[in-house]
Amino acid sequence: SGAVAKLDAPDSKGSKAGVRMKIAIVYNRESKRVINLFGVPNREKYGLKSIARITNALKEGGHQVIALEGDKDLLDRLEEFMPRVMKGERPGMVFNLSYGIQGQARYTHVPGMLEMAGIPYVGSGPLAHSLALDKVVAKMIFKQEGISTPDFVVLKDPDFDSPDLAYPLIVKPKNEAVSFGIRIVNDEAELRDAAGVIFEKFEQPVLAERFIDGREINVGLLGNNPPEALPPAELIFGEGGPKIYTYEDKTHKSGREVSVRCPADISPELTVKAQKLAIEAFAALGCYDCARVDMRVDADENLYVLEINSLPSLGEHGSYTHAAKAVGLDFAGLVNRLVDVASARYFGTPKPPELTNKVTDPGDRIFAFLTSRRDRIEKRVREWTRISSRTSDPVGVRGAIREADRRFGELGLTQNKEFTNEQSVWTWETQKGFEGGTLFIGHIDTPIDLDVTAEPFRRDPEFLYGEGVGSSRGPLVMLEFALGALRHARRLRSTPIGILLHGDEGRDCRYSADLIREASTRAERVLVLHSGNVGDKVITQRRGRRKYRLVVEGQPRRPGQAAKKPEIFLRVCSALQALAAISSRKKHISVSPIDLTTRGYPLLLPHRFTITLIQTYLEESDADETEQAIRDVLARSDFKWELDLLSDRPPFRERRQALALMKSMSKIADRWEIRLEKESSVWPSPAGLVPRAVSALCGVGPVAVNLYTPQEAIQRISLVQRTLLLAEFLAADGTARADA
Repeated sequence: SGAVAKLDAPDSKGSKAGVRMKIAIVYNRESKRVINLFGVPNREKYGLKSIARITNALKEGGHQVIALEGDKDLLDRLEEFMPRVMKGERPGMVFNLSYGIQGQARYTHVPGMLEMAGIPYVGSGPLAHSLALDKVVAKMIFKQEGISTPDFVVLKDPDFDSPDLAYPLIVKPKNEAVSFGIRIVNDEAELRDAAGVIFEKFEQPVLAERFIDGREINVGLLGNNPPEALPPAELIFGEGGPKIYTYEDKTHKSGREVSVRCPADISPELTVKAQKLAIEAFAALGCYDCARVDMRVDADENLYVLEINSLPSLGEHGSYTHAAKAVGLDFAGLVNRLVDVASARYFGTPKPPELTNKVTDPGDRIFAFLTSRRDRIEKRVREWTRISSRTSDPVGVRGAIREADRRFGELGLTQNKEFTNEQSVWTWETQKGFEGGTLFIGHIDTPIDLDVTAEPFRRDPEFLYGEGVGSSRGPLVMLEFALGALRHARRLRSTPIGILLHGDEGRDCRYSADLIREASTRAERVLVLHSGNVGDKVITQRRGRRKYRLVVEGQPRRPGQAAKKPEIFLRVCSALQALAAISSRKKHISVSPIDLTTRGYPLLLPHRFTITLIQTYLEESDADETEQAIRDVLARSDFKWELDLLSDRPPFRERRQALALMKSMSKIADRWEIRLEKESSVWPSPAGLVPRAVSALCGVGPVAVNLYTPQEAIQRISLVQRTLLLAEFLAADGTARADA
């Protein structure tokens, strides 16, 4: 304790041995993004050159870096850059350079926001910053802890009584930094003049303390419990001017140069004493990760702590960077070492082993593969949403199929010709085929009319938006990266997996149904790539749906024409109400009109109506009875009608094998604290085409909201969670087969 730090510079520089992270550099420079400009403004600013140097240093360390202003929009920007993480996943980190924008305890503003939001950051917390920034409170704590500091008084207003301290004194604002307002005074007149300037300019009390005539040194600290003390640095003042480091010196306006000598030209005994004193001051205020302790040493080598800078400057010519260089840390090494020590504080070790190919556990390999590619996953979602393949656009569908074929081909899958008709169904498989394994069923078309305006990709802190992102694109990306993780874990070739994509979801699987049924019989289990429901739900049961076309025709009539019966439109509406009344929650039956078009002659009321009806059901026998009930209601009407069945999507009934499949997935979900619950749905899917003897689950895709609307979106955290869940499930199946 107290010895000169001996850091291993090669390991620290670049942090290549550490875990790569998303790091946001947060600073304050020019931002006015506040609700009101109100209160004492911040006068401290980080230079753009320094911010760029820190950014480049972190990139050299392998981190993904962004620089952000620390204003009222900060949390939204951080959440977009570093979204919510899963259990075991290293969250992003803020490299805090923020001095605040305005008001009291400016240094605490950004750390306070980060504490509230649960975002790790480099540097001290709000409490230590507030104590260090309040020079009076800090000195009171130093005295209480037996840490030597010059005697002082607080001048609260311009009419202060003359202090009982021997001159010369040094005066400074009570709650400022960067030597703002600092001045040496030799008598009461000078004291009142200097204090008056501070009262007027900074609008706060004045700290007046005994000036220690001697040398000024400071000690940089790096790390925690206890921190490592860097070699003391001495400030060498040029000719002329006071022997203190003024604001004019720091901004190169004083006309003299103040240089840094590190290590300071002091005895080894005084070096150890200064380092020990710095560590005690650091601990007294509860600082973290880094600080610079400013001291004066008199002619008798007595040390006095002046203050702690809890946010030490990383400027190119600052004493903190000089001290780091003295122990072998260049600038990049220092910056990345700060990330390491903060990581140690939050996560237990500054250099956790990176999960690389040397890791043999498949689960760890999969986790490392996916969590290091979250940005790529979201980028791929964006790429897919830009490929339009609406149901009634065969050219778009074929373009999407070519893209899917390219992606699956890169993973080593080949097309299965038996279950590919090149019109409505395309199937790929691993080298093991998919017989007796897992078959994925998804759709490549997006069931949206061509006249609906395309929605561009966008994201917010919680969701990814875009055309088909929930119904098709998100599940496709999830599957691609799950298979990529499986290949990374060396399980893809040996695991029987098939992927069947159909292009007629918007046509109720009219042309793909037979191939879907037949392919399903070859697999041991079928997972349908529809999106999950809100609440982290997968679907173990879905209703069937029959779609009908009802055509009604009556006699043309003039507006206002006298007649014994109401006009045909009103009679049709009455019949539709009677049809809706057939619905039964007890029997899981619903009857609803979803579309109505009219035809009529010029200047006459409409006389012909084409109506689309849907019936949802769980049991075939109930559906047959309901259809007969619909015909009975229409038979009692007094207009001509025709009812034709357009499509019939069978129900997906909950089955014992599906519950066992759900249980297997839930065990994996529990390991990563991912919620996974089952639910029934009123909407049909290809799961209803899977024979009852085959185990099947639906809704294994990412959780989606507002499907088939311009606001369609998937949860960002769900996308990576479901991908991890799927990859580990497949890996477990492959491992079990290898063991067998």
